[in-house]
Amino acid sequence: MPNKESISVEFKTSFNEDVIETLVAFSNAKGGTVFVGVSDTGKVQGLTVGKETVQNWINEIRNKTNPQLLPDAEELIVENKTIISFFVQEYPIKPVATRGKYFKRTGNSNHLLSATEVANMHLQTVNSSWDYYPRPHKTINDISFEKVEKVMNIIKRRDENFQFENTHEFLAKNELLLENDKISNGCFLMFSKDENLYTTIQMGHFASEIVIKDDVVNSDDILTQIEEVMQFIKKHINKELIITDTQVENIQRWQYPLDALREIVLNMIIHRDYTASSNSIIKIFPDHILFFNPGALPDSITIEQLKANQYISAPRNRQIAKMAKETGLIERYGTGIRRMRSMFIDYGLEEPKYEMISGGLAVTAFGLKFEIESSDLVNMKKENQLINKEKGTEKGTEKGTEKGTEKGTEKITKNQQLIIENMLQEPSITIEELTLIVGITASKIKENISKLKAKGLIERVGADRGGYWCVQNK
Repeated sequence: MPNKESISVEFKTSFNEDVIETLVAFSNAKGGTVFVGVSDTGKVQGLTVGKETVQNWINEIRNKTNPQLLPDAEELIVENKTIISFFVQEYPIKPVATRGKYFKRTGNSNHLLSATEVANMHLQTVNSSWDYYPRPHKTINDISFEKVEKVMNIIKRRDENFQFENTHEFLAKNELLLENDKISNGCFLMFSKDENLYTTIQMGHFASEIVIKDDVVNSDDILTQIEEVMQFIKKHINKELIITDTQVENIQRWQYPLDALREIVLNMIIHRDYTASSNSIIKIFPDHILFFNPGALPDSITIEQLKANQYISAPRNRQIAKMAKETGLIERYGTGIRRMRSMFIDYGLEEPKYEMISGGLAVTAFGLKFEIESSDLVNMKKENQLINKEKGTEKGTEKGTEKGTEKGTEKITKNQQLIIENMLQEPSITIEELTLIVGITASKIKENISKLKAKGLIERVGADRGGYWCVQNK
């Protein structure tokens, strides 16, 4: 007998409804054994059983489960005491219920399934998915044929055997168009004529956890969303220019590997749980990006298996994933996450962090911590000159006009860069405001300001109250 409870082992001191619930949970997962007559700490307490006791318990299990479970029961003698074990295999057609409730084994406890989880479990069992089913109250009139033709042309360029005479035939053969001009859920999400709430992605650019600089809500069809989300990300992450003694070369290094970010976005959109009421969320911070998607991982995949690349892909939305593969958005099932993780490592970054929060999967990607050259402040100075003129001063225009880019060997930290950028945007900005934006203490802000002053990059004009900051070239 095992010495502790696990994903496939449960201890019960006596036979009761909890035993039946656990057997149901095991049958909806990978199977397991309930040992009756054992405390939850693994201490053998034993049972007193008669000739018909075990058979009566089996009959009760059968009568209180649907579909009916018939566990293998065995009487065991452990430490001179009698215990009973009940073993059930994973049930082929899921889910199994008891008294109208559905349970699934997660870790060493039973999880009560929601209506959505019950539906998804059944669809996976019959090798189907939610996106193949009809979209209520939507017909072929609710989709854009221009979008369908665009996808058809992409597939045609990739597959020389592509032979569909028109959009209707293409949609019907791919089970996107159903009887009586009804369309599937997948068809509606991929080709919807208008924006809809079901695909909404909230995107924000944050200076700190509480200071937001830009936010966008996107509710386009999911195929259009991919590029639009990437454009928003590229707009708000940093890139580094390589600077030499003689010229600025047209070489850029992004803060993150763009192909890897694209893989994360593709996974978000293609594998999202579109039956969930919450939206997908992307938050871009100075040094990391948080991607949140509603919907848990498939039952067969854990966070640990995901990190170790020990899993087999199980697309939540089979119809959408199939179309993404045919259009070349994904190369093959189950390799995107592996390649994405390798890209981060090859880029010199740590692997993204995965965690389950609020009923969904969160992925945090960590970026490069760039330092910028003082010569990069040339454009900042031009903007600052306009601000100074408006304030009636020519300070900052007398210095550095003879190419303050002068070989640009002085470097400043990312926090110092943020301080300078915000001083340019708001010359009268306060220490307290910078503390909130940069995300460090007031003493650290003052320390960085002192260093920038020492380098001749900023100057305080006027008193502490009523004055303002002037950004200069060295």
